[in-house]
Amino acid sequence: MSSKQEAYQSLPAVDKLLALPEVSLLLPTHGRELVIHATRSALQHFRTSISKGNPAPSQPKLLEKILSIVQQLSGRSLKRVINATGVVIHTNLGRSPFDAEMLTQSFTNLNGYNNLEFNLDTAQRGSRNDHAAELIKYLTEAEDVLIVNNAAAAVMLCLRAFAKHQEVIVSRGELVEIGGSFRVPDIMAASDCKMVEVGTTNKTKIADYSNAIGDDTALLFKAHKSNYIIKGFTQEVAVDELAQLARQHKLPLLFDMGSGLLCRVNLPVLHDEPTVREALGLGADLVCFSGDKLLGGPQAGIIVGKKELITKLKNEPMLRALRVCKTTLALLETACSYHLTDETLFAKSPIYRMFNCKPEELRLLATKLSDKLMDFGIQSQVVETKAQCGGGTLPDAEIDSFAVELLCNATNNKERSGFAERIHSNLLHSSTPVLAILKAGNIQLDVLTLADEDLNEVARIISEACGMDRRDD
Repeated sequence: MSSKQEAYQSLPAVDKLLALPEVSLLLPTHGRELVIHATRSALQHFRTSISKGNPAPSQPKLLEKILSIVQQLSGRSLKRVINATGVVIHTNLGRSPFDAEMLTQSFTNLNGYNNLEFNLDTAQRGSRNDHAAELIKYLTEAEDVLIVNNAAAAVMLCLRAFAKHQEVIVSRGELVEIGGSFRVPDIMAASDCKMVEVGTTNKTKIADYSNAIGDDTALLFKAHKSNYIIKGFTQEVAVDELAQLARQHKLPLLFDMGSGLLCRVNLPVLHDEPTVREALGLGADLVCFSGDKLLGGPQAGIIVGKKELITKLKNEPMLRALRVCKTTLALLETACSYHLTDETLFAKSPIYRMFNCKPEELRLLATKLSDKLMDFGIQSQVVETKAQCGGGTLPDAEIDSFAVELLCNATNNKERSGFAERIHSNLLHSSTPVLAILKAGNIQLDVLTLADEDLNEVARIISEACGMDRRDD
C-alpha cells in the first residue's frame, strides 16, 4: 500500500469525528447540520492536500480546521475596522463612515414598519422615490430627483433612457475609470450607446464637441475628474459652455460629478470642488453623483435635474432593478439633513468633522495616543503627515495631520521592516482590525481618522499585536 493510500485511510469517518468531545460540544450552539458540513469540508480539504503529496493531518490539526470552518460560517465576514490611515473617504473601508448618532437617527424610522411605499396623506400606495427627494431638491435647487443603488447605475440608466443605440459625445480627457475597473467606455457599451470621443487626453475644446455633433447624436456627456488630476498643458470645456452648445442642438447635457458636493461648504480643502447646485445653475440638464462620498451617506446614485427628464427616467423598466432599499433611504435622509447648515454639517457629519479638524487638535490627539502606548511599554513618536480626503475623491487634496509612529529596537532596516510588517499583519487580524500605514519600513497610525474615544481601544489592540501587557502603576 502506498503512503498516499495510507494517508487517505488514516482520515477518520465523519461519525467518529462527531463523537469527539471537541466536536460534539459545537452541536448545541451551531446545530448538527452546520457541524457536519464543517467536518466534511475539513476532510475534503485534507484529502486534496494528501493528493498533492502532503502527509495526513494530526487529530489536533483536523479539529482546528473543523472549528475554523464553523467559526467562519457562524461568524460575520463584514466587520468594524478602525481606520488609522488618514484617508477620510476610504474606498476599501466603506467610503463615508457612519457614527452612532447618525445610525440612531436613521434607524429610529426603520424599527418595525415604515411608509416606504405608502402615502400617509391619501392612504394609498406611495412611491419610494419620494423619500429624501424634497430635501435633495432644496439643497441642490434641482427640479426633480431620482435615487438608484450607485452612481454607475445612475449614469447607465441615463444613457439607456436618452441615448440607446445612438451617439454620446465625450472628451478623451474624461474617460474616467470608476472604482473596481468600471470605466466610462464600459458603461457606454453596457448602455447600448455608441461613444464618440473628441479632443485629446489633455486638451478638449468646444469646437471638438461641435464638429462631432451629427444626426445620430443623442447626448453630450461630461465627467468630473473626481479621482485623478491632469496638470500642465491642459484645457477642458466648462459646464456652462457645453450647456449652451447642447441647447443650440436641442440635446441634453449629462454631467457625471462622482464625488457629489451638494452645495458650497466653508472649507479650504473643498474650495476648488464643483458643487451639484452650481452645475445645475450652469445649465447641466442632468447631474449624477454618489451618496457615499462628499455627501457623507450610504452607497447610492443620485440623479438631479430637469423634471421632464427625471420623469422619463422614473418610467424606465430598468429602474426597478436599480432601486434602493429602506435602509439606504433612511441613512441618506439623515446625511442630507446635516447639509442644511455648515454648523450642523461640521458638528454631525463624521467626514466633515474630520475635514474641519485643526492641526493643533490632531497633534494633541496623537500625543494622547503615544502616551497611552507608553502605558503598555510601547515606544512611539509623533510625526507630521499629509492625510487625504479620499483615494477616489479629491485625489490632489491633502490635509495637514499627525501620526503616531511605532518604534522598535532594530539595528538595521531589514529588522525594522520585518517588525513593521509583522505588527501591520497582527493589527489586521485583531478581533477588531486596525488598518495602519505601512510605509518605508515603518508603521504609522494617522489620527485624522481616529476619534478620541478610539484611543484606549487602539492602544490595547496595538499592545496585543506587539505581544505586550499593560504596565502596573
